[in-house]
Amino acid sequence: MKNKYLNPISYILYSLIIFAASNFYVLKESISFFGIFIFLYIVINFFPILVLPKTFRLKNCAMGNGLLIEFLGSTALSVILFILSFTKLLSVDNMFQNPKLWIVNTLIAILFEATVFWNGMLRVFFSSEQLGINIRVKALICGMIPIVHLFVLGLIIKTVAREVDFENQKILTDLERKPQQICATKYPLLMVHGVFFRDFRYLNYWGRIPKALEANGARIFYGNQQSAASIEANGHEIAQQILKIVTETGCDKVNIIAHSKGGLDCRSALHIPGIAEHVATLTTVNTPHRGCEFADYLLTKIPQAEQDTVAKTYNATLKKLGDPNPDFLSAVGNLTAAFCKEFNEHFPDVPGVLYQSIGSKLNKAAGGRFPLNFTYHLAKYFAGANDGLVDENSFHWGSSFQMLTVRGDRGISHGDMIDLNRENIPEFDVREFYVQLVANLKQRGF
Repeated sequence: MKNKYLNPISYILYSLIIFAASNFYVLKESISFFGIFIFLYIVINFFPILVLPKTFRLKNCAMGNGLLIEFLGSTALSVILFILSFTKLLSVDNMFQNPKLWIVNTLIAILFEATVFWNGMLRVFFSSEQLGINIRVKALICGMIPIVHLFVLGLIIKTVAREVDFENQKILTDLERKPQQICATKYPLLMVHGVFFRDFRYLNYWGRIPKALEANGARIFYGNQQSAASIEANGHEIAQQILKIVTETGCDKVNIIAHSKGGLDCRSALHIPGIAEHVATLTTVNTPHRGCEFADYLLTKIPQAEQDTVAKTYNATLKKLGDPNPDFLSAVGNLTAAFCKEFNEHFPDVPGVLYQSIGSKLNKAAGGRFPLNFTYHLAKYFAGANDGLVDENSFHWGSSFQMLTVRGDRGISHGDMIDLNRENIPEFDVREFYVQLVANLKQRGF
């Protein structure tokens, strides 16, 4: 994809203006109208690029990135000027003949260039989502290391440029297809979270996915079940939520999209009398239908006293956050391969409901964010390829199954499938994946 915000001609022109303004003390005798250059320098600090994206955040990202590019260009020109000053190639006083001139000019140039740099850096630091903690920490650590800081600056510019172009294109795509309402399904969506998370009002479990779905016409509700409880307990909570939705909206049925243990909770809910008739489809995402074998191992190896201590701490904390009766050990115990084998025997698919499933895998441990880059090794040891928690053999459930990954070392993790880190993954647009998933439900009459 060609990045229209990286316009070489405008960046070269602006870099020349910043260079001229920064070195006016030396060049003023050779170039007329220096007041214009100073004026343009000020304007550039406010408007460093000609084409602006659609949102305030992306505008700040693009302008900050433009300033960083122009800083590199103008600084390079200033360094060249400084080097040439030791020769007689310039028609200005030689440094050795007038050192005061160059000292003053150097201080002015540093001030002007620093203004451009920090203007740009602060803009991208406080507006970019894709820089993440990793690149920000690298910038803070390597900012004062010569040569290395240039590579980090290049990484920042490249990352932000991709973010601006990608995010703006998504906005334009959604605006273009808005009249089609491709995600306006017959039945609303019920999105159900996995274990150890809650549906917080200001911290969405599903990242940027719900907003993308709503931009294309989707109606969304959430499971609101406890973060850690048995499958049976969570199933009853989800069942009550389904009845609440159909009663309040008159929609008759819902389409469920459930992640991780949420998929097992929903399968349990469908066996509660009077619930299946209100569910059109159940799509499970990275759900351990056959359990996690390393969970069996850990529960047998970790002393019971330590398990009880962790459980007590977790339950007390989550009770304060809104869980009425959290049960850490029941939640973990229900994720073992032994439990899931028995669960599957007693909870088969309910007739009349479309079951389908999705899974993903990491290609290497390093592709996952903490702690999935560690648990990946455990899952791989016991069951092979996995998403950092669940092995690929455990995902498949229902009439259709889709396995996802990307080329290279990264892959797609358990957390990536709910946009946990709000990260744009090359070759996998998680928001568009869900948009097309829901659009398919609409096309099929659900």
